[in-house]
Formats: sequence, C-alpha cells, structure tokens
Amino acid sequence: MRDLQSAALRRQGLARLIRYGLVGAASNLAGYLVYLALTGLGAPPKVTMTLLYGVGAAVGYFGQRNVTFSHKGSVLGSGVRYLLAHTCGYAINLGILITFVDRMGYPHQWVQAFAIFVVAAFLFVTFRYFVFPEVPAKASDE
Repeated sequence: MRDLQSAALRRQGLARLIRYGLVGAASNLAGYLVYLALTGLGAPPKVTMTLLYGVGAAVGYFGQRNVTFSHKGSVLGSGVRYLLAHTCGYAINLGILITFVDRMGYPHQWVQAFAIFVVAAFLFVTFRYFVFPEVPAKASDE
C-alpha cells in the first residue's frame, strides 16, 4: 500500500514540476524576448530586468497558485509569502547580473538567460514548501 502511495506522490510531484515548467517557460520566454527588445533599444539591463521581474511576478502569482500548485489556502497569506519569495529571487537575479556582467564582463544577454534558470529552480522549491504548501486534509469524523 505504501508503494502505491509513494508512486502516486512521485507522479503528483512530477506533474507539478511539469506544470511549473510550462507556466514558467511561457512567461519567462515572453519576458526574455521583451528584455532583449528593450535592451536592444538601449534600455539599461538592470532597470529592464527590474521592471520585467515585477510584471512577471505579479502575473505569475495566479498561474502558479491556480495551475501549478492548486493552492486552496489563504490568498493574502500566500500572496505575502509569494512577494517574499520573489524578493529573494530578485536579489539572486540582481546579484548574478552584478557579478557576471559588471564585475566579470560577460554579455548581459547570456547572463540573464542563465539567471532565469537559477531563479526558477530557487522559486520552485520556495513555492512548493513555503508559498503554496499543501494544506492537510481535515480528518473525517468516523
């Protein structure tokens, strides 16, 4: 019986990771293309990343809450935790840009593409266990 439960939990976790990847890929691809367009027009990379990060995070909340994690908990509570998680994600992203672009001289286009994956991995774990934790089912009266 435990083997069946364990297999079901692994399938559920894999499905959640796939949904996260699909929601994230769509939003990050769109955001990255806008990033390339704006920086190509002369916008500063860190300012552009900051603006797009905020827009992407705001739009992504509903997709992650409803599609990826099917969270039924408090909107306010998960919203505050989501904001906290993205604040950390933003700091990671900014730190990567400062380190690899400003200090090491790598092209910002490649560094930002790399940063998307680093931040996405951090956010998946944070969303799963902190922002949208599974709410335990209430025990039924028997």
